[in-house]
Amino acid sequence: MAGIQSVGIIGAGQMGAGIAQILVLAGYDVVLNDIDAAQIDAALAGVKKGLDRQAGKGAITAEDAAAALSRIAPATAFDALADCDLVIESASENQAVKKEIFTSLSKTLKPGALMASNTSSISITGLAAVTDRPEKFIGIHFMNPVPVMKLVEVIRGIATSSETFEATKTLVERLGKTMAVSEDFPAFIVNRMLMPKINEAIYTLYEGVGSVEAIDTAMKLGANHPMGPLELADFIGLDTCLAIMQVLYEGLADSKYRPCPLLVKYVEAGWLGRKTGRGFYDYSGDEPAPTR
Repeated sequence: MAGIQSVGIIGAGQMGAGIAQILVLAGYDVVLNDIDAAQIDAALAGVKKGLDRQAGKGAITAEDAAAALSRIAPATAFDALADCDLVIESASENQAVKKEIFTSLSKTLKPGALMASNTSSISITGLAAVTDRPEKFIGIHFMNPVPVMKLVEVIRGIATSSETFEATKTLVERLGKTMAVSEDFPAFIVNRMLMPKINEAIYTLYEGVGSVEAIDTAMKLGANHPMGPLELADFIGLDTCLAIMQVLYEGLADSKYRPCPLLVKYVEAGWLGRKTGRGFYDYSGDEPAPTR
């Protein structure tokens, strides 16, 4: 399967749109799938904006941008993915949702097609087990924002074949990304280290050690982080942060991964960060304002 040319993407959110953008720039044909047609329209607008930005900086030509955009086909049904060489799932970080997608997808894809998940924490082996082709299943975890971040985590499930791994390696190289291979453990490499740091920052806020502003300023200026941990949590999405911490806590059975109660409360309140306009910061004004 080194000859991957057409790629399906399931989920037209921020990650799905970002993956689509880098794929079409690298010359792949993309079918962008989502159950919500309006979400696909928003994703296409976002991809166009991203391509136009790159053209404006001289990184690509206007012709390159137009050609790339023309390689994306929208689709609200799985039938449109039938001829794809590879399908990457980028739905919400929910194991039941992902398993339902892959069970349905197995009935649609051509026999030789590869399946991948962009999951940031969930077992690749477990997701592969519900498909009709676990040997052709792999984890391809892009970082957010996809067009900017250079790393891609690649995770082999217990049944993933060497051919599937090599085809994935070729894809990552063609995209100009750097591959880090992770074993199939909860949250893999990046989030195994990143999410407990964010969770600890939330505990620091919860216990009154410092305010939102103090915690983020301390890490930006004291540890030279480009973004404070609470600002980063809002950027990722607090629901995603909680989902990953729950996978770590349940999968590794270690109390150090217990999600902070304040994180749980924010998610219960629907304060999920930037995407809802409120999290550890309020984004309704000209500048983000701390909510605690």
